[in-house]
Amino acid sequence: MAEVLTIETPALGDRSYLVHDGTAALVIDPQRDTDRVSALAAAHGVRITHIAETHIHNDYLSGGPALAAATGAAYLVNAADPVAFDRTPIAGGDTVEVSDALRVRVLATPGHTFTHLSYVLESGGQVAGVFTGGSLLYGATGRPDLLGPEHTGALARAQYASAHHLAAALPDSAPVFPTHGFGSFCSAGPVGSRESTIGGEKLANPALTLTEREYLDTLLAGLDTWPAYYAHMAPANLAGPAVPDLSPPRQAGAAEVRRRLDAGEWVIDLRDRLAFAAGFLPGSVCFPLEGSFASYVGWTVPWGAPLTLLGETPAQVAQAQRELARIWADRPAAAATGGPAAWAAGTPLASLRLAKFGDLAAALAAGSVTVVDVRRPLEWAESHIAGAWHIPLYDLAARAGELPPGEVWVHCQSGYRSGVAASLLAGRGRRAVCVDDDFGNAAAAGLPLEPA
Repeated sequence: MAEVLTIETPALGDRSYLVHDGTAALVIDPQRDTDRVSALAAAHGVRITHIAETHIHNDYLSGGPALAAATGAAYLVNAADPVAFDRTPIAGGDTVEVSDALRVRVLATPGHTFTHLSYVLESGGQVAGVFTGGSLLYGATGRPDLLGPEHTGALARAQYASAHHLAAALPDSAPVFPTHGFGSFCSAGPVGSRESTIGGEKLANPALTLTEREYLDTLLAGLDTWPAYYAHMAPANLAGPAVPDLSPPRQAGAAEVRRRLDAGEWVIDLRDRLAFAAGFLPGSVCFPLEGSFASYVGWTVPWGAPLTLLGETPAQVAQAQRELARIWADRPAAAATGGPAAWAAGTPLASLRLAKFGDLAAALAAGSVTVVDVRRPLEWAESHIAGAWHIPLYDLAARAGELPPGEVWVHCQSGYRSGVAASLLAGRGRRAVCVDDDFGNAAAAGLPLEPA
């Protein structure tokens, strides 16, 4: 019988899978740090014989080519994808025998990309699940706009048709195993659960409960911006990413960190925003190692720019390095551990004020301050503070000069992005206040919202 093991990547909102029968194993959509996959296979005493990609990914660097080279496994990639590495070309309608006990049927499910595939797992003559990649997600579908606006309409219609294809081809009891949809910006719409079946999706997924017109209208209206680094992922994945070097970065002393800051390089402080606000190296940027850390770094920092990581411990730096390796072309330029006193070596530390929406209401009542909302466009359109500036976090570094002089209060939805934004402004000599609060508290604090 088949056992499906899930490999979570919560920082990117994705899953990979290892499926085995006790001897042979199939890997679905591995990420670049494949040591996690190899360790899982070793722990279960199985040999990886096949690796399958549902599509050429836009939100992370694939570990497929490197894992195939290391294991000798057959690497299943759509024959229509113009990759630059060896693969076993497949197409919709094919069947692949993984072992005597496992086989997969390949279904063409375009929509997230034109060449997207899904894999129906069969074991003991029964359907044991379907790996849907960026096609049918839990209560949603993958977004159809990552290949450009000229293709969005066609891909959206294909996504609807593919969802119905899956629903018609599979029993209601079949478990659904998507790659995206756990916080990934590849998801179009919120995801409703952590597990589901074809039958469950028939009852809850808009692609299966709405008419095509209703689905298209809802889907297209809900599409927001995606991380800037996405533009680099598909070309890198078509070329075949190399194995990441996760050895410790070169340690930088305080003088080198200062030189890098003076040169305008990105020096990233990995501590939580409370610790950062209490005392930080002037010019460093606060990207706490939590939540969607890698996505926001990749969205804000130019892809491939030299990065210096500041962490309290080597383990913190190593975790950040691993998360960044999944989306980044190169290793960190340097790292420093310890704390701000060691990184500064006598340079006076800066501090950052953290506040709540009630404090912002009081500041506005007392005088004129600039309020900056760094959320994404759809978040802003739904509701925002009257009179606030809207500069999404990913635009702030380039547009900070547009802001009027004086104190700047920065907010987002929950505090992570406002911490990044306030540190960026502080590094440019601005007097910034980080609103470390949930936007849901803004109205109760007496702040006027638009639309009312």
